[in-house]
Amino acid sequence: MLKQHLQFKLSQKLSPQQIQLMKLIQLPTQAFEQRLKQELEENPALESGKEETDSYEDDFEEAYEGENDSETINTEDINIDDYLSDDEIPDYRTRTSNYSADDEEKTVPYAAGISFNQYLINQLNTFYLSDEEWAIAEFLVGSVDESGYIRRPVSDIMDDLAFTQNIYTDQKTIQKVLEIVQELDPPGVAARSLDECLLIQLRRKDPIPAVELAVEILEKSFDHFTKKHYKKLLQKHNITEEQLKEAITEIEKLNPKPGGSYSGNTRIVEHIVPDFSIRIVDGELELSLNSRNAPELHVSKEYSNMLAGYKNAKERSKSQKDAVLFIKQKLDAAKWFIDAIRQRQQTLYITMNAIMEYQEEYFLTGDERKLRPMILKDIADAIDMDVSTVSRVANSKYVDTPYGTKLIKEYFSESMKNEQGEDVSTKEIKKILETVIGEESKRKPLTDDKLASILKEKGYPIARRTVAKYREQLGIPVARLRKEI
Repeated sequence: MLKQHLQFKLSQKLSPQQIQLMKLIQLPTQAFEQRLKQELEENPALESGKEETDSYEDDFEEAYEGENDSETINTEDINIDDYLSDDEIPDYRTRTSNYSADDEEKTVPYAAGISFNQYLINQLNTFYLSDEEWAIAEFLVGSVDESGYIRRPVSDIMDDLAFTQNIYTDQKTIQKVLEIVQELDPPGVAARSLDECLLIQLRRKDPIPAVELAVEILEKSFDHFTKKHYKKLLQKHNITEEQLKEAITEIEKLNPKPGGSYSGNTRIVEHIVPDFSIRIVDGELELSLNSRNAPELHVSKEYSNMLAGYKNAKERSKSQKDAVLFIKQKLDAAKWFIDAIRQRQQTLYITMNAIMEYQEEYFLTGDERKLRPMILKDIADAIDMDVSTVSRVANSKYVDTPYGTKLIKEYFSESMKNEQGEDVSTKEIKKILETVIGEESKRKPLTDDKLASILKEKGYPIARRTVAKYREQLGIPVARLRKEI
């Protein structure tokens, strides 16, 4: 049975404009420029430049006067998930033959190159191998990983050759072919362990005393070498400290990852464009937003005039009404985008200005020990915005300072109390810890317990486990591995 009843419901909805703004705020400068270019290409009602245009809103009101509600855009039914997706595919792109006859056929040139494995295979052509040996060598090269190692025992390789290649051989033959593969460049390739990789490289060097001693140390005392037990090495090999130092120097010149030296490897190099710039002018901090984040945009005057032309039409056909609706959508989208760009600029500037004022002492001196403890909520409360908004700004933006270009989130840190009960930044403690370790004697490095005692003497009472955590975050090894002769 049908019944009527009243229901109160409290819900939170994000408008398309809000979603668009959030997505724009988190974009760094280069990604923002790409998004701007995409919007200019997809929306003909949006134009760039300094041209002054008349407002289309009055014309739009008159052009739409008398239209029924079914031809208006209902934003309440918009699916938020569609706006959150990274790829908004226009309808025409889902159809076949979705290109114009006037479109130019453009090809993008690609740099030619070969893979690391193919590079090794090409070198095998210089060796005389039987058909069986060639098949085994090709399989071994295919087993080389990106670092240049074969991380599998010979017995497993023998089984794989039998099951996958129908090649029945023995370990002795595989070992023989493996030694041939290990003669390929770069030196050390196809090694099965770090010590074997280093030994292959050393044996290609001229047999001077330091190299011969380095080979002997890796062959007979690799464990002592990796743990830096220098006294045991001096006693076992009956050598002087100077001789040991020369041998270690030869080992340090070697490449532990020969695959990484292959020139054909492609590496992604990130080019950083600072979103902000901070300068010191007459003892005062001056903040500026990268001009590439503040483009000149305006609504197309032609599209505004097209709307004005419809208001004088006495009757409108179905196609004309569709055209008016299309123009409305594009003009609204352009206006929304321009407003979002302006709000983005304002949000970025306000947020970074609050961070600069909060860390004013650091930006004036460049001393990381002057960094104050700062969390996202501190800045969010200062500018009366949500923590998520501050996070979007801090996680992907860079600032150019007199002391280098830094990621903004690096200025955020937790706090810890010193002996005076004052809150100090953990970054300040890490900087002092790094300084103490840098000034230590490398012949007798400081242990974590000793480091904790020194920090306590300096007024920072922290536990040994905390010292170990900070040391690991700084990428500093334990005392034993910092030891030098």
